[in-house]
Amino acid sequence: MGRLTDKVTVVTGAGAGIGRAIATTCHAEGAIVIVTDLDGAAAQAVAAELGERAIPYAVDVTDRASVAAMVSDVVTAYGRIDVLVNNAGWDLAVPFVQSEPDFWAKVIAINYVGVLHTCREILPVMIEAGGGHIVNLSSDAGRVGSSGEAVYSGAKAAIIGFSKAIAREVARHGINVNVVCPGPTDTALFNSLGGDNPKLRDGLTRAIPLRRLATPADIAAAVAFFASDEASYLTGQTLSVSGGLTMS
Repeated sequence: MGRLTDKVTVVTGAGAGIGRAIATTCHAEGAIVIVTDLDGAAAQAVAAELGERAIPYAVDVTDRASVAAMVSDVVTAYGRIDVLVNNAGWDLAVPFVQSEPDFWAKVIAINYVGVLHTCREILPVMIEAGGGHIVNLSSDAGRVGSSGEAVYSGAKAAIIGFSKAIAREVARHGINVNVVCPGPTDTALFNSLGGDNPKLRDGLTRAIPLRRLATPADIAAAVAFFASDEASYLTGQTLSVSGGLTMS
């Protein structure tokens, strides 16, 4: 028996990288995993790889109607949603003074407004059920800032503040809301932001006390803990998974 046995678990951005690892870890812990991604084919591929108890959905978290349709289907099929993991995210590295409002809007929509959409649609389901776990993925960029990622850092910081506020609002309903902040993690997104530069990667690795980048599985392990009943007395907390790069 896993820690998430038969828990209906929605994971956004689960088609690749950290999201895929979260879906895989939650599935291994016994969850019924709703694998959602903007790329429907990627979601299908992950669900097919996981097999039974994995259901794919093409979902655009920036479109509330898209989120609502998925939630309606899942509730019709299972009667509840026990866990929500907001992982979907996106960024490009660019100095703020070279960025423009269209870029700001896209970063904020994917990284922050998407979290508002999923929480707004799923929290009422959890309230009616009398419990649930929400794990929102922020970033150490939202805690300490990251050069070339000013708007992303702001959006990720907003997730932390939002999560603390709703944690207070829904605690009386038995719902836990916590935040996981990945540090530098070896993913395709990290590589697209300069992590494929050997000099940068080596320098960053030396700066991390544990002397390695995080793997997606490292992040997924923290998420699975917060999603489980082992974390039933934790809410409104922010956990950095960074190998000690940041400490607080």
